[in-house]
Amino acid sequence: MTSIAHRSFSTSGRVTVVALLCALWWAAYTHLTAFADRLLPLTGLSRGTHAGEAVHFFLYDTPKVLLLLTGVVFVMGVIQTFFAPERTRALLSGHRAGIGNVLAASLGVVTPFCSCSAVPLFIGFLSAGIPLGVTLSFLIAAPMVNEVALVLLFGLFGWQVAALYLGLGLSVAVVSGVVIGRLGMERHLEDWVQAILNGQAARWDGDGMDWSQRIAAGTAHVRTIVGKVWPYILAGIGLGALIHGYVPEDFLASFMGRDVWWAVPAATLLGVPMYTNAAGVIPVVQALIGKGAALGTVLAFMMSVIALSAPEMIILRKALKPPLIATFVGVVASGILLVGYVFNWLL
Repeated sequence: MTSIAHRSFSTSGRVTVVALLCALWWAAYTHLTAFADRLLPLTGLSRGTHAGEAVHFFLYDTPKVLLLLTGVVFVMGVIQTFFAPERTRALLSGHRAGIGNVLAASLGVVTPFCSCSAVPLFIGFLSAGIPLGVTLSFLIAAPMVNEVALVLLFGLFGWQVAALYLGLGLSVAVVSGVVIGRLGMERHLEDWVQAILNGQAARWDGDGMDWSQRIAAGTAHVRTIVGKVWPYILAGIGLGALIHGYVPEDFLASFMGRDVWWAVPAATLLGVPMYTNAAGVIPVVQALIGKGAALGTVLAFMMSVIALSAPEMIILRKALKPPLIATFVGVVASGILLVGYVFNWLL
């Protein structure tokens, strides 16, 4: 009787603590801008300068990504106690892989994340047993096909152009995920990720768990994954902050309006070392178009900035080995080039 009462108290106590932490998480996540605004003056900088904008970006994006990573990994850790990894993989692999990729890419479209913010969800999905190719479809679509860009294109060029952008972006995400999934590159996941996946298969016994044990599983998931990834998140966002706000618009416009074959590849390459979210890159896109740059070339630049950023690669490096990152970059870049050339050809 005492054991049962203690177990009930332990479960209710953990649930109460988790509920309080969720409330604090939500309060922190919804006040990130105010947090960065209040901290920035302490540095002696203002947002009217390049340095001030970079520091503000770092103060905003760092807690945002860490909060997302912690929240998503915890939720996925709890969810996976209800579903065996083998069952999840069976549902989204094999002959259903294409459907899984479409669903993952569609989820990416409706989630307002930049590339670095999408990485926590990617890691959480992967650790829950969802196939690599399916998770990559989400990772590609989340930053690449976004509502801000769709609204801009709709307002500037009409629904046909916006629909074309949506269709091509989704196609790139789905096809890229399917291709990488068919290549069987799971062996190029980092050892600690593979250990998590193998450990899940060996330890899973969700049917006999109470909520106290499920919460403990989610907490252990956070310690394992966040403890491994957070230094890379700081490094990636730090790099993004350094280059944020320093986009050389005049230089970019000088060749983006040229009718030459290499303009689209050059714009794609120039976008990789830069980093911002969709809302941040839209003013640059508007400025470039206003200066006569070709729409397809500008879109290739935008998609490269938000889907193939160097900070994203730094964060992904903790979970993916170089051959897999190189394959990811190559496949996505090919899709971006296709989008750029198609838009330049049609418009």
